[in-house]
Amino acid sequence: MRFAQEETRSRPAEAPAGQIRPTVLIVEDEAALATMLRYNLEKQGFRVEEASDGQEALHRLSEVQPDLVLLDWMLPGLSGIEVCRQIRRKPGTRDLPIIMVTARVEDQDAVRALNTGADDYITKPFNMQALQARIRALLRRASPVTAKGMLTFHDITMDLATHRVHRNNRPIHLGPTEFRLMEFFLQHPRRVFSREELLDSVWGTDIHVEPRTVDVHIRRLRKAVNGEGEVDLVRTVRAAGYALDTDPL
Repeated sequence: MRFAQEETRSRPAEAPAGQIRPTVLIVEDEAALATMLRYNLEKQGFRVEEASDGQEALHRLSEVQPDLVLLDWMLPGLSGIEVCRQIRRKPGTRDLPIIMVTARVEDQDAVRALNTGADDYITKPFNMQALQARIRALLRRASPVTAKGMLTFHDITMDLATHRVHRNNRPIHLGPTEFRLMEFFLQHPRRVFSREELLDSVWGTDIHVEPRTVDVHIRRLRKAVNGEGEVDLVRTVRAAGYALDTDPL
């Protein structure tokens, strides 16, 4: 199989001394594939933990505290889709990067996985180097803090200590709600959030606000953030919600 053929081509890499190795939780019931993934990822400097079914995966999340989950769709008991859904429901893991691994090749399957909350989707058989590149890309996206008290994405910088926001060194003046919205987006770049998720995360679950209120504040945020000729970073994802991204969604 193609993914097995690629295992000897990966260039070994060691984590620099003193650097914490990212932890990947592999959720896979096929022992041979799990072993191959562990071998290749450990060779590339990752720390690897395993779970062979959905229930074990959910149980191990708090124990392992992984930086990323490599999640097989077809699992005994709880499917990968349901595991993904439960991970996204819990505040402690809702932002955990997830790559769905599956033999399903139809476009609607990829759409379903992404809409459930997966950050990426790769089909079997897959190229091991391509998988490693996707893992590293997701881990980079999940670490937006560049300095103590600073958040940055593309050409926007937010100083959490002074509550100052700049784009291309231009000061941006935001109201309290727009500031919290931008802070949330900067903490979770390139991830799509529904109106309901934004309400829960930015406004809080104890406050009753109509979902359309989110649209009003998104418009205000865009008006403040986007200067002439600048890319609109607050993207509308049709029938899904909003995301902070440089690419059209």
